[in-house]
Amino acid sequence: MATMPNTMSFKQGLSLWCPQSAALNRIPRVSVPSRSFRRSFVAAASFDNENREYVVVGGGNAAGYAARTFVEQGQANGKLCIVTKEPYAPYERPALTKAYLFPLDKKPARLPGFHTCVGAGGERQTPDWYKEQGIEMLYEDPVTGVDIEKQTLTTNSGKLLKYGTLIIATGCTASRFPEKIGGNLPGVHYIRDVADADSLISSLGKAKKLVVVVGGYIGMEVAAAAVAWKLDTTIIFPEEHLLSRLFTPSLAQKYEQLYQDNGVKFVKGAKIKHLESGPDGRVTAVKLEDGSSIETDTVVIGIGAKPAVSPFDMVGLNKTVGGIEVDGQFRTSIPGIFAIGDVAAFPLKIYNRIARVEHVDHARKSAQHCIKSLLTAHTHTYDYLPYFYSRVFEYEGSSRKVWWQFFGDNVGEAVEVGNFDPKVATFWIDSGKLKGVLLESGSPEEFQLLPKLARSQPSIDKAKLQNASSVEEALEIAQAALKTEAAV
Repeated sequence: MATMPNTMSFKQGLSLWCPQSAALNRIPRVSVPSRSFRRSFVAAASFDNENREYVVVGGGNAAGYAARTFVEQGQANGKLCIVTKEPYAPYERPALTKAYLFPLDKKPARLPGFHTCVGAGGERQTPDWYKEQGIEMLYEDPVTGVDIEKQTLTTNSGKLLKYGTLIIATGCTASRFPEKIGGNLPGVHYIRDVADADSLISSLGKAKKLVVVVGGYIGMEVAAAAVAWKLDTTIIFPEEHLLSRLFTPSLAQKYEQLYQDNGVKFVKGAKIKHLESGPDGRVTAVKLEDGSSIETDTVVIGIGAKPAVSPFDMVGLNKTVGGIEVDGQFRTSIPGIFAIGDVAAFPLKIYNRIARVEHVDHARKSAQHCIKSLLTAHTHTYDYLPYFYSRVFEYEGSSRKVWWQFFGDNVGEAVEVGNFDPKVATFWIDSGKLKGVLLESGSPEEFQLLPKLARSQPSIDKAKLQNASSVEEALEIAQAALKTEAAV
């Protein structure tokens, strides 16, 4: 995004934050007690966890994939403890704004169906799976304090936990409207966990009018689900078109038309003044800065997310992108403490900058890379390729299922090919190099080509792409450029 030199942010709540220049060298270390001290346990102390060698704080995607990697390396049984604020074992969080929101007659997703690691084709890790693997799970008890010198954690319930190695996987929390403008009114929803989604579903079952605040991933996915509930749905956002941080105006227009064909209305370039409530205290309208109001009985707000760094602030934060700063093996400045997933500010090697990525793909891969680096001789720097996707209108009876994928960096000039019937592709070219590519409704083989193109960044003939008569022809041109680059 040439117009945004200091950040890349592709999703309200799922984003990639990238300053344009940052040293990728290992971050400075803070002096702490020796490893032998860290591995020893004070006999006189009483701790509330039995498994103390490795402790993961957090119960999201990253924690689930970390657990699987510990098991694969034979280091979980009797050694690994996971402490989480959730009442559930780790699950694939993207489902919450997709199939989880389908009406009951549309076969919605429900646990235990989407526990990690089914999203990446792995085993479904139910609570029983963790017991069978000898992993200690502490549910509904968020960590509230850490003592780095003593290597202990305190939880909300007052438990004292001991760790040898600590992996922080706390993810993000939803950004909220201030209470003074109605951010906490009954009928106003944010989606970050199963409880949030359950609360929204309860409202959708009674609702007639829904307002979705934000035109990013969450807005698009929630609005698409609302169509299945046959609700009067309006999406409000301050930008001029949908998903403005990724979509070009032309591409956005195609998706907007699809939503409008399904009865969804748009209010673009709008700023919200406050949310109004009725005599019972429930939200009744969204008041805009221009003085107009949109009646509603349910509001979903998806204005982004904040890294959940508390109580680990002293570990070392990155003030530019937010989150806990780590190196290419996800080590923080404190030996024996790691951070993975949404909360980690890591070296994005391919673009030579520091980034924080809020996406399930990074959560999975960062967890696996970190644990392999911790337990084996694996010393390679994490080499992540930015990837984003969305799937909407996938419920039974939908006239058009939508699934697009994007890889790379959306910088430079965009070349769009295809008419969205059903395919469309957008290629981003900068200084003659293919930097990023988005494809809608591709075949498995075509989707598999995208990361190869984005990672290799081949030189490409922009005029040939512009003259391509179809998406298939454009991808053939890109693939030929890839082969030419490999032969050089």
